[in-house]
Amino acid sequence: MGVDRVVAEAGVAKATLYRHFRSKDELVVAFLRRRDGRWRDWLRSAVERLGPRPADRPLAVFDALGEWFASDDFRGCAFINAAAEIADPDHPARAAVEDHERLLGADLEDILRDAGAADPAGDAAALLLLVQGAIVSALIEKDAAPAARARAAAARILTTPTIEES
Repeated sequence: MGVDRVVAEAGVAKATLYRHFRSKDELVVAFLRRRDGRWRDWLRSAVERLGPRPADRPLAVFDALGEWFASDDFRGCAFINAAAEIADPDHPARAAVEDHERLLGADLEDILRDAGAADPAGDAAALLLLVQGAIVSALIEKDAAPAARARAAAARILTTPTIEES
């Protein structure tokens, strides 16, 4: 999307846009940072609503994703999309993408810790892969079913004893 279209859709003058953002890259970063906070707040609220007990919340993550995937405005993940579109590893938006992934992983780790998981960090890393994979699959398939498949895989991960436990 070009700056002219951004200006037209925002209903502001170019000078106003550039007064707030020195470049289109700064605007993209600001969008991603704001989207991160809003999306993670939404996920946290949805997980608490769908999993009233802390023990239910790790799998409720995927129930929340299923609701999102089924919504009319689902267009995939802004962060996955940005990572795919912006190849330059030094682009400022890449830092926003990496921060989102780190923060989402930390949120999952907190959910797992509160649920009493034996390895919250390790399980969070596995669930993050399932979350990202479900998002991409839902976008490609244009269907909410990947959330249920990822939920089933998460349930297996969370109930399978580790080598040390067996």
